[in-house]
Amino acid sequence: MNIEADTKLDATGLLCPEPVMMLHKVVKDVVEGAVIEVVATDPSTTRDIPKFCAFLGHELLDQQVCDKTYVYFIRKGG
Repeated sequence: MNIEADTKLDATGLLCPEPVMMLHKVVKDVVEGAVIEVVATDPSTTRDIPKFCAFLGHELLDQQVCDKTYVYFIRKGG
């Protein structure tokens, strides 16, 4: 899946809860409908980021795992 991101959040090397806290800040700073690419190395993001999206009404467009790197594409909801 080839998704064009409007902004990128590099959360590599950070542990829970930092990636989700940083994502929360980035989401506040972008317009509704914007796509955020998140790159993380903490395996707990596979649980935390989908829950974050579901709870706050954002769309998780895609998530991928490649060599212990986790990549998420999120569309900001209203």
